[in-house]
Amino acid sequence: MRVFRRTAVPAVLSLVVFAAGCQQSAPPAARPSPVATPAPAAAAPAAPAPFKVAALEVGKEIGANKRVTSPTTSFGANDTIYASVSTEGASPSVALKARWTYQDGQLVDESEQKIAPTGPAVTEFHVSKPSGWPAGKYKVEISANGAVVASRDFEVTG
Repeated sequence: MRVFRRTAVPAVLSLVVFAAGCQQSAPPAARPSPVATPAPAAAAPAAPAPFKVAALEVGKEIGANKRVTSPTTSFGANDTIYASVSTEGASPSVALKARWTYQDGQLVDESEQKIAPTGPAVTEFHVSKPSGWPAGKYKVEISANGAVVASRDFEVTG
């Protein structure tokens, strides 16, 4: 038996070592792949706001930005009277009209400007009378494409 033991033990050991080496190792645990989050969709450009008249001011002077510098409703006989029309929104074409009237609706002046705003804008209208304005109550009405959208009463005191 001695012979068997000497050869059997090394043979069994080498078989165990060989079997251990041949055994396939389990693949490493699969890492979960990061969840692909979709890129945020590009925001669609906001539709431009619809056109509207935001404000109407009258005064004796306007600045470089066409805005009345000191709004007032009281004028002298020789003043030039300015109207600043502030608008918002966009439109391919708007006919802005200023209609100036005296006391009982007598037409003093009327003028129109075509604009194509793409955002906030200011349009200026004015009237003057070199011989002097008669004292009394006046009104300026602003219309956009034929519809009255703003008006302002004022007075000439002489």
